[in-house]
Amino acid sequence: MTGLTGFEINGASAADMALLRDWADAEGWNPGDSDRFAFAVADPGGFLVGRLRGEPVACISAVRYGAGFGFIGFYIARPDLRGQGYGFRLWKAGMERLDGRLVGLDGVVEQQHNYRKSGFRSAWNNVRHEGVPQPAGELPEEPASGVRIVDAATLPFGQLAAYDRRFFPAPRDAFLAAWIGMPGRTALAALRDGRIEGLGAVRPSSGASRIGPLYAADPAVAAALLLRLAERTPDGKVAVDVPDAHPRAAALMGGLGLTPAFETARMYTGQEPDLDLTGMYGVTSLELG
Repeated sequence: MTGLTGFEINGASAADMALLRDWADAEGWNPGDSDRFAFAVADPGGFLVGRLRGEPVACISAVRYGAGFGFIGFYIARPDLRGQGYGFRLWKAGMERLDGRLVGLDGVVEQQHNYRKSGFRSAWNNVRHEGVPQPAGELPEEPASGVRIVDAATLPFGQLAAYDRRFFPAPRDAFLAAWIGMPGRTALAALRDGRIEGLGAVRPSSGASRIGPLYAADPAVAAALLLRLAERTPDGKVAVDVPDAHPRAAALMGGLGLTPAFETARMYTGQEPDLDLTGMYGVTSLELG
């Protein structure tokens, strides 16, 4: 593309990462207050900013995981400069950074047709459910006998990372360690006979506190984790991005009184990875997968 005089693309600074968070919040995405610190650990070179005569006007994340997977997120152009080619130039730079990899993203409804033009195909929808969860009569407040809910920080990290790999296409140990271990966050695990049967984390945000990931062996474990995580928030209000490819997860959220508020499509450039969707009650992050 030509004619973008004064426009250049370079890596994000720490100040840029705070700006990206503010832009995402302005879009109504309600990112976690401290998400950017874990994001930077995942792939320090994976966050790009487009500048017009030195001023940030667009951003994108193109994060590399392992040798063969990548994830696109934070694709935002400043509202007053949309439609002028700056965002598309940045999009091309992000995709070039992930060239040769299977690439995933969570696309907002209004952009999904553009992503399809770039070779992405829908795998499922992530529907954000929000509210103050309330135990329902037909849902057990406690997991099955023999399952304990513990602080995830007390478990060997290798055990947590191995469990996470069931739900994500590539290793992301550094990111996961930062994601669940930062101050102000709570991460809980469900254990049976020393084996992990569930994992959930909650983090403060400008709106409802965000829960993600939320993995569980069954709805009772998921409900127990979610209710305990909500207890750790200032007002009990939480938001969970639930894959509709797992109908029992959506049913659980409705049973706990959470209501749909926002929707994206999980899309990939190639074959959908083999993930344990039956155990995924909430994705980790719409920005990094």
